[in-house]
Amino acid sequence: MIDIRTQYAGLSLRNPIIVGSSGLTNHIERIKEYEKAGAGAIVLKSLFEEQIEIQSHRMQLQSDYPEAADYIHEYVKANQVHTYLDLIYEAKKTCSIPIIASINCSKISVWTEFAMQIEKAGADAIELNVFFLDTDLTHDYDATRDLYVKILRRVKEVVSIPIIMKIGKAFNNVPALVHILKVNGADRIVLFNRFYQPDIDINKMQFVSGNVFSNHAELSDTLRWTAIVSGKIPDINISSSTGVHDWEDVIKCLLAGASTVQICSTVYNHGTEIIPQMIIGLEEWMTQKNTIH
Repeated sequence: MIDIRTQYAGLSLRNPIIVGSSGLTNHIERIKEYEKAGAGAIVLKSLFEEQIEIQSHRMQLQSDYPEAADYIHEYVKANQVHTYLDLIYEAKKTCSIPIIASINCSKISVWTEFAMQIEKAGADAIELNVFFLDTDLTHDYDATRDLYVKILRRVKEVVSIPIIMKIGKAFNNVPALVHILKVNGADRIVLFNRFYQPDIDINKMQFVSGNVFSNHAELSDTLRWTAIVSGKIPDINISSSTGVHDWEDVIKCLLAGASTVQICSTVYNHGTEIIPQMIIGLEEWMTQKNTIH
C-alpha cells in the first residue's frame, strides 16, 4: 500500500494536501467536512488586524460619543479574537488532523499578542501571513526584509509551537529571503500568498475586485520558485500554494521540491470532492511509477 504520509513543520500529516486559509476554513462544520474528505491539515482563516480596525472605525462613526473610541476598539478586538480562539478550540476538540492558525497584522506588538493567545487556545502551529504593499519611492528593500525577520523572531520568543512563514513572490531575491527566515527559526515556508486582484469597471469608472480565484497559469511561478528555493536550500521545508487545482498539480509541486501543497480556489470551485480526487490521483501515480515515499 502506498504511503503518502509526510511531515509539516514537525507535524505528522496523513497526506500532503492542506486546505489553505480562506473563508472556507472559518466554520467548524466545513472544517469537519474537509477532515472527513481526507485533508492532511487545515489552516484556519486569518485573524486580520485590519478587519478589526475597519469594524472598530465603522462603529466609532456610528457612535454619538467620540470619547468612547478606545472602548469601542477594545470591545471589537476582544470579540473577534474571542470568536477566533473559540474556532481553534472547537476544531481541536472535534478534529484529529493538525489545525493551524493564521495571523495577518501590521504592528509587531499585535503579532506577538495574537500568537500567544492562539497557542493557549490549542493550535498545532501558527502561519504568519506576512504581506506589506510597499509603495514608498525611497523605501529600502532591506528594511522590508528586516521587518519579516523581526516579526518572526518576536513571535518565536513568545510561543513554542511551530511558526510557518507565508510570503509573497514580489521580492527581487526569494531564495535569499527564505534562507534568512530559515536561519531565524522559521519551521516552514509557504510559497506563496496570493494578493488581492484589482480590476476596473469601465462603465462606472472605478476600481473593483478582480478574479478572486487562482488559475492553472499561476502555478508556473509557484513551481519555478519551489524548485529554485529547494535546490538552493536543500533542507528547507516548502509548502506550495497558488495555482494548485488538481492531482497533477499536486504531483508537480512535490516533484519541484515541496513536501505539502495548500489548496483553496479549487475547493471553492469543486467542493470537498476535489480532496479525495487529489489523494487517489497521487496514490495511483505513485503506484504506476513504483515510487517509494
